Amino acid sequence: MLLLGLTGSIATGKSTVSSLLSKPPYSLPIIDADLIARQVVEPGTAGYNAIVRYFLPTTPDLLLDAPNGSSSTKGRPLNRPALGRRVFGSGPETERDRKVLNGIVHPAVRREMYKQMVWAYLRGSWAVVLDVPLLFESGWERYCGNIVVVGVSDPAIQIQRLRNRDSHLTEEDAKNRVMSQGDVREKAKRVLRRGKGRGVVVWNDGGKEELEREVQRVMQEVRRASPAWWTFLCWVVPPLGVASGLLSWWKMKRVQESWEEEQRKEKAKL
Repeated sequence: MLLLGLTGSIATGKSTVSSLLSKPPYSLPIIDADLIARQVVEPGTAGYNAIVRYFLPTTPDLLLDAPNGSSSTKGRPLNRPALGRRVFGSGPETERDRKVLNGIVHPAVRREMYKQMVWAYLRGSWAVVLDVPLLFESGWERYCGNIVVVGVSDPAIQIQRLRNRDSHLTEEDAKNRVMSQGDVREKAKRVLRRGKGRGVVVWNDGGKEELEREVQRVMQEVRRASPAWWTFLCWVVPPLGVASGLLSWWKMKRVQESWEEEQRKEKAKL
């Protein structure tokens, strides 16, 4: 089974691409890291309790009132905009808080993703989409046989789309959120370093019809690199699938380490 990574940056159209891939003619199972990240911090979960313990003493508006005046023994819902203001942006305190939040959420998300991948394999899916906004940053890159990056050519497009979607955000708030996920053009450059059949870019500067054509083009390329006969063979001969997966992991690990080494050298020159 192909692990098809899907990433981008906020407001680049990644969720739209994910939705397209979940429907015919693709009909791929989607493992949505953002959705799982919400589920693992619902009131009553271990993640929710850890967030409340750390952030509530310094964030008075961290919790919302219960909807319609109802009460719950599990706790009041998180005020996500308030939490976002604590962890998005620059500065040592913000970076520390972001690391704490990531340390609470990421392990729980990984566990749930592993469960869903196993279930997709048992159902015989030829591929499963790992929809992960911070795929490179969180270390998922080496596990993916192929990666699709959804990008735009100008960060101003992201900022405008984000403000159109979330009207409560100021321009500075939107800019901070866009910058916190890194330059998507760097992600596009990075994925193409994986080589043909290992990484592709969907540019989403236009409208939905344009995007649909781009997705169709990209998925044809992905399918050529992972033909049906190979998928079937790996499924009926599990040791072959395991060996293929380990080889892919090793190759992509080398690509990842090469890229990171180049970035360290570039920073050292500054």
